[in-house]
Amino acid sequence: MQQNDTPAMRRMKFLGSYTYQLDDKGRVSLPAAFRHAAADQRFVLIQVHAPALALYPESEWVKVEERLQEMLQRRPESRLFVLNLLANAVEVSPDGQGRILIPATMREAGNLDGQVQMIGAIDRIEIWNPADFTKSAETDESEFRSFVPQIFG
Repeated sequence: MQQNDTPAMRRMKFLGSYTYQLDDKGRVSLPAAFRHAAADQRFVLIQVHAPALALYPESEWVKVEERLQEMLQRRPESRLFVLNLLANAVEVSPDGQGRILIPATMREAGNLDGQVQMIGAIDRIEIWNPADFTKSAETDESEFRSFVPQIFG
């Protein structure tokens, strides 16, 4: 390990926004920066916050699984919630051209048809219909604007 190679520096980081086209088979290319950040990893595609889809690299998904298992142990009544959430989750792997397949059910759930907007959300990638993202961002922005100085100084 190099001196500057601390665990915090090795954390997965997805930043930025990219717009790509879904092909007729439901595949979309991952941006090169995202492929590089998660080199040689599979992903879990899940819908947690509708209408967006979340794409977790396997190294980050393991942490989500640990939190879900902990919740199930502490709150057994959450079982059906967890099952419902995981029922439509799928594992996807980029093909040789860096594309992932978004299954038809997930495309429908995410209102994805044509262009998709891929947004880096630090530990995961969110996949949005561009119009839905613009509408949601405009709606939520004013409420949280007051947190900017607290977060960024």
